[in-house]
Amino acid sequence: MAVEVLLPKIGLTMQEGTIDEWLVPVGAAVAEGDALLRLATDKVDVDVEAEAGGLFHPVVPAGATVPTGALIGWLLAEGEQPPGPRGTPMPAGSGAGAGVSPPALTGTDAGVASPVPSVSGTAGRLLSSPNARRVATAAGVDLTAVRGTGPGGRIVSEDVEEFLAALPGDRTPVPPGGSSFSPLVRKLAKERGLDLSAVTGTGPGGRIRRSDLDAVTPAPPHRDATPPRRDATPSRRDATPSRRDATPSRRDATPRPGDVLPLTGMRGAIARRMHASLQEMAQLTHGYEVRMDSVVSLRDRLKEEWADNDLPVPGLNDFLLKAAALALREHPLLNATVREDGIHLLDGIHLGFAVAVPGGLMVPVIEDAVELPLSEMARRSRVLAQAAREGRISPAQLEGATFTVTSLGGYGVDFFTPVINPGNVAILGVGRLRDGVEWADDRPLRTRVLTLSLTFDHRAVDGAPAAEYLRTVGDLLRRPLRLLV
Repeated sequence: MAVEVLLPKIGLTMQEGTIDEWLVPVGAAVAEGDALLRLATDKVDVDVEAEAGGLFHPVVPAGATVPTGALIGWLLAEGEQPPGPRGTPMPAGSGAGAGVSPPALTGTDAGVASPVPSVSGTAGRLLSSPNARRVATAAGVDLTAVRGTGPGGRIVSEDVEEFLAALPGDRTPVPPGGSSFSPLVRKLAKERGLDLSAVTGTGPGGRIRRSDLDAVTPAPPHRDATPPRRDATPSRRDATPSRRDATPSRRDATPRPGDVLPLTGMRGAIARRMHASLQEMAQLTHGYEVRMDSVVSLRDRLKEEWADNDLPVPGLNDFLLKAAALALREHPLLNATVREDGIHLLDGIHLGFAVAVPGGLMVPVIEDAVELPLSEMARRSRVLAQAAREGRISPAQLEGATFTVTSLGGYGVDFFTPVINPGNVAILGVGRLRDGVEWADDRPLRTRVLTLSLTFDHRAVDGAPAAEYLRTVGDLLRRPLRLLV
C-alpha cells in the first residue's frame, strides 16, 4: 500500500519549507529512519527521515517551496504505481472521487510534479521552442510541468535542462564526461569561482552535492557578534538530536550586486515577523547608559581564579543576560504577552538572545534563566550560539522566549532600536563597551560604560515602568556579585 510522504511541521511557527536536496534517487528502496531529503525551514536546515519503508517516488523537485503537510512523495511496494491516473500523484489526504485535479507530471519517466505550470497559447497550445521540445522528448519530460522563462512564459531548452538538473538521483541525465548537479550547486559554484568539471560528485550516479563544493572550498566565514567558545561541553538538553543534524546551507553564499534574494526560508520568516511586529505594536525605545567598571573588574578576577577549573568564564554579554533576567523578576510587566483578552504576565522567564548567522539571525532560548548561576548561563549561551552558527540547533531550542536580548556592541554600535519579537512586549539592545568620563571633585575620571536600548510595546508598558526596569539592570551591573548565583 502506498504511503504518503508529507512535508513535516518542525516547530510551532513553521508554515512552509524548501526541499533543499533529495538524498535518495527515484525508485530507491528506503527503510524507516533513512534520510530522504534536506529541508530548509524558516529557522534551521534539517534532514528528514522516512517514517516507513518502500520504494521512494518524489512528486516535487528539489528547490520547491511547499506548505507544511503538503504531499512531497510516496513510498511504494515493489511493482506498485503512485495513486492517481497514469501514476499521477494525488494531493495529500485525497481519495477516489474527491474531485481534486491531480498535479501535472514532470516527466513520463520521472513522475515528479512541478508547482508552477507553464503558460499556454490562446488556442491551448503550450508555448515552447522546437529545441525545448526535442530536449524534452529525448529525456521523457512532460513540458506542462516545466516553468517557462522565455517571452510570455515560453519554454526554451535551458528551462528543460534546469528542470532535469533539479530531478533527484540516478534518473537525472548525466552530461557526457561529467556529473549531474542541481541549479543550487551551479549557483554556489559560480559564486565561489569553482569549475564543476573538476569537482568529484559523491551523490548517486556521481551527482555533485553542496557538500562536495564545501569539501573543495568551504563557505566563507561569517563575523558574529557573540564569539564561539571551544571549552563548552553540551549537556543532554543542549545537544542537537542526531536526526536533525544539518550542514551549512545556501545562506552561506555572500550576496553580490545584481542578485535577487528570495523572501523564503529564514529571510522570509524574518521579513514577515518584523513587519507584523511593527504593524501590530506601539513600539518606542529608551536609551540608558550604565557603568560597567565593576563587571570588567570582576570578569578579570574570574579569568584568573577559574583558569584551572572547568567553569566557563562569563563574557560581558553573559553578565547582561543574567542582569536582564533578574530585573524581569522585579518588573513582570516586561515579561508578558498581549492577547485579545488582555495583558498576560508570564510565569517563567525564558531569555532569548540574538545570534547572527549567514543569511539572517536566530534567537536561541535559555529556559528559566533567572534560576541559573552565571557560570551555567555562560555555558548554555556558548553551546546554543555555536549550535546556531553551525546549523545544528533544533527548533525546540528556538522557541518559547518571553524576553530577548540582542547585542550590536561587537560591531561598534552604541544605540539602536531593536524590533520586538512577536509575542513579547520588550527587547533589550546592548551597545559597545567604551570609555566614559565621570567628574569627582572637579577631576575627570575614566569609566567603562555602554548604552542599553530598550524597545517596549506601549500597549502593555508605559515609559516610566520601562525606565525603572533599565535602572534595575544598571544597579545590578554596578554591583555584579549578585549576578554570580
